[in-house]
Amino acid sequence: MREEDLVQSVDRALAILEVLKTAGEGLGVTEIGARVGLHKSTVYRLLATLARRGYVEQDPVTERYSLGLKLVELGSAVLERLELRDLARPYLKELMEASQEVVHLVVLQDGEVVYIDKVECPGPVKMYSQLGRRVPAHATAVGKVLLAFLPPESREAIIARGLPALTPNTITDPERLRAELERIRERGYAFDCEENELGIRCVAGPIFNHAGQVVAAFSISGLAMRLTLGRMEELAKLVRRVSLQISARLGYQGSAEALATVSR
Repeated sequence: MREEDLVQSVDRALAILEVLKTAGEGLGVTEIGARVGLHKSTVYRLLATLARRGYVEQDPVTERYSLGLKLVELGSAVLERLELRDLARPYLKELMEASQEVVHLVVLQDGEVVYIDKVECPGPVKMYSQLGRRVPAHATAVGKVLLAFLPPESREAIIARGLPALTPNTITDPERLRAELERIRERGYAFDCEENELGIRCVAGPIFNHAGQVVAAFSISGLAMRLTLGRMEELAKLVRRVSLQISARLGYQGSAEALATVSR
């Protein structure tokens, strides 16, 4: 990144956080200013902003600053995502082998799905999907699964941003999408019938954590000529089982009874 593209205040705030990382007992405003090369009045304003958002804390007795608990929250989110990839991968590989189709793992960020893992299937036909790629949630099976199990206020906030069409099959009507999400909550999986990309169909399932929150989703994706509607219904049973198995590994309490039902 070019120097002129940097936001100076953000750069300075991050420098302060990095200094506090190595200060176990905390640091005063003057000490921080000396270490980052800033006047203490500037440091004070930056610290006040960081403290307001929970990124730093001030000891009321010593008046020293240290890192805040908000950073623990952010770090835990990153670790959870990385651990999730390792935990889910064996199940995703089994899913690929059983279906002979590509399998994706995604998380939701700012109303979009972000691809964080991919298990490619053998064969000459490869699917264009890159790790880190973002796609509007409403246009994918994985995205619809994630939307379906979000808290209502979070789901409605994403819907309110608009539902652009990626193909003629994309659901762009809010009421129709809400009805689709209700069906997904009832059955525990979602279909993408060429809604994100023409010629591609997907079957997706959610992953829940110990608190019953949806934290990720995965899908089987393939060419529409191979993933017929009948085959998608069959794969949905497998997706549902794997969804509950991965969720159980994350401590989801609803998995045991549901798995027994699915296995019948």
